Formats: sequence, C-alpha cells, structure tokens
Amino acid sequence: MPRLDLSHIVKTHGGFRALDDLSLSVEDREFLCFLGPSGCGKTTLLRVIAGLDRQTSGSLRFDGRDLSRAAPGARDYGIVFQSYALFPNLTVAGNVAYGLAGRTAPHKIARVAEMLDLVGLPGLGGQFPAQLSGGQQQRVALARALAPAPRLLLLDEPLSALDARVRLALRGQIRALHDRLGLTTILVTHDQEEALTMADRIVVMNKGRVEQCASPQTLYAAPANRFVADFVGTMNLFDGSVGADGEIRVGALDWRCAATAGLAGKAVTVAWRPEDSLLGPSVAANPMSGPLEGLEFRGAFHRASVRVDGLARPVLADVSAGQVRELGLTVGQSLSLSLPPDRIRLLPIANR
Repeated sequence: MPRLDLSHIVKTHGGFRALDDLSLSVEDREFLCFLGPSGCGKTTLLRVIAGLDRQTSGSLRFDGRDLSRAAPGARDYGIVFQSYALFPNLTVAGNVAYGLAGRTAPHKIARVAEMLDLVGLPGLGGQFPAQLSGGQQQRVALARALAPAPRLLLLDEPLSALDARVRLALRGQIRALHDRLGLTTILVTHDQEEALTMADRIVVMNKGRVEQCASPQTLYAAPANRFVADFVGTMNLFDGSVGADGEIRVGALDWRCAATAGLAGKAVTVAWRPEDSLLGPSVAANPMSGPLEGLEFRGAFHRASVRVDGLARPVLADVSAGQVRELGLTVGQSLSLSLPPDRIRLLPIANR
C-alpha cells in the first residue's frame, strides 16, 4: 500500500484549473520531488496534501485512510516553508517545542535537545531566530517539523532563499536525515539540480498536470515528451519526421536513429543531449558540419554552438577543456561533428 495516494485531484480558482485531474502515489520512505516552472501547480498540490487548501474534487488517502476532508492537524505531517516561518518572540528551543503540545516538560526538553543535535545546532536553544543565519534558521524550522516524529515531511522550496554554499550543504543534510529517520518526504522546488541530486523520483508538472514521474536518471536519459526534455537539463530539440526506411528527416539532413520502430511517416521531435554531440575531424554516423558560432565556458566543460548547414538553429555540443585546446577551437572556424544513432531520442509531438 502506498504511504500517500492521490486520485483525480482537481483544484479550481474560478475558471482556472490549478490542478487538473491529477493522480499520484507516494511510497513509504520515498523522497519525492515536485518540479516545474512557476505556476505549474506544485505548491498548490503540496498545500492540498497538507490540508491548507481544499481540493475541488478528488480523494487523498494516507496509509489507506481517507483524509480528503481532514483538517491539517489530523494528517500527521511536518512542514518546512521557504520563509522559515519561525516565531521571532520564541527562542530556538521554544520554536522546536511548539509542535509538542501536550507532552510533559521533561519530554519536551529532551526532544528539543535531540532535534537540535540532529540538525547540527546543539547548544543554541537559548538563542532567538534574529540571532541566527539563514541556514541556521532553516535548520531550526526543520527541527521543529521533525520534533513530533511525523510520518510525512513536506518541504516547500526550503532552500531557495539561501546562498549557494549553504543550499549545497543543507540539501545533503536533508537527504541524510530522510534516510536516517526512515521518512517519507515530498519536496517542492524549481531547482533542477536540487531535484536531481535529492529525489528518488521526480514529478515534472506543467499547467496542473503530471508530464512525467520517474527517477532522476530516467528523466534525464529518457524524457517522455518535449516539455520534459526542454525543462530538465539542456537538449538539442529539432522537429523532424520518420521516413518509410526508418531514416529521420531533420531540416535538410537525413539521419539514422536506433529507435524508429512504429514511427514511419510520423512527425517527431528529435532530441539529444549536448554531451552526445561528438566534435572532431573524424566523423561516422550522422555527420554534420558548420562554423563555430559560440564557445561558452561552463567550468568543467565548454558548451559549443555550431551553426550546422541545413538546420534552422545551432547544435549544442559539450567539450572538455582538453578538447578545446586539442582542436584549437575558435569562434568562426569550420567544424565537423557527428551524432551516435543510439543517443537520439524521438519524442511524440503533443496535441494538447
């Protein structure tokens, strides 16, 4: 049985459908991420799960219990917001103990100390939120969410207000806590790197619907449609068609692809990652050529833009610093490149 099961969830605001007949299951101890652009419905879905917003229709079951109309307090979750939402008039210890109403004083004291130690803030219980850094405040918010030992942890873009170094440290800490405590966690984010590095599965959302739900590896290697391909990472995307002989026609070029079965005569989006474009004077499958239009330094690699003859826009290719030196790459020079047939992904052209 899934830990959380959402069935045909609809949420409307007037005539606008923020969530559009959405169904989804979350497994016990899974780290699930809702990923998508602003306005896609990911935060609305989290709030429906939390009971902070009521769905217009559809059902929500938690461990088999129907909680579709249950109040937030009956849903057994902890939640961490982007804005920390700490009580400024309470100490760190007071904030962490806030969800422990009804417990004895000794239990509260012990649990607060345990939670602060768990998130790496021992001895800071007497401080006030204003005395802490943003990263420390977010760890206090996490400790407060975990203090009642909830069966579900909800994270609403908890790292987006922090600087890059602190975000990197905290995302590792959150994932480690998830594993250590055996939590079921749902994270809302618009940060692709955050989703790819933290989640067991990622739900890519668009216009209130699920475009694809899969592991980070599957999303990256095998996006289900053009939206996912365009949103997750960077891809070369070109409209094309599949001929009767299995070759694909892209602009003025004919290419071979390893996966054209059943697609003869159909229009497709031809997609591949920049790291799969092979630069060099010796080309084999699917050769292309044209001038180097741009060369962008990306740290561990360079991203080349090649204006390929016969295509409407440049092809992106990722090359190492060593290749840049070896090939003597300069803007304007003529380049040859190729594309292995097994690295091409053919995506359906959506009607909706």
